[in-house]
Amino acid sequence: MTEDVLKLMERIDELETRLAFQEDTISQLNDVIARQDADIRSVVARMRELGEKYSALTFEMQAGGKPVDEKPPHY
Repeated sequence: MTEDVLKLMERIDELETRLAFQEDTISQLNDVIARQDADIRSVVARMRELGEKYSALTFEMQAGGKPVDEKPPHY
């Protein structure tokens, strides 16, 4: 084979190696993004829940209502 063909083959091998590493990196990044998305969704749901509890508590305090968990006075 000629020198040019050998250089091209080496270049192709190098490109294939880089491509394999890039595919692996993309796969790893995709996994991280999927985990982060799940975490973010969980945090958003929890924040929404806490916001609703805060709103309910604020409403009760402004209305002069008693907290739900408070024991009756005869205890």
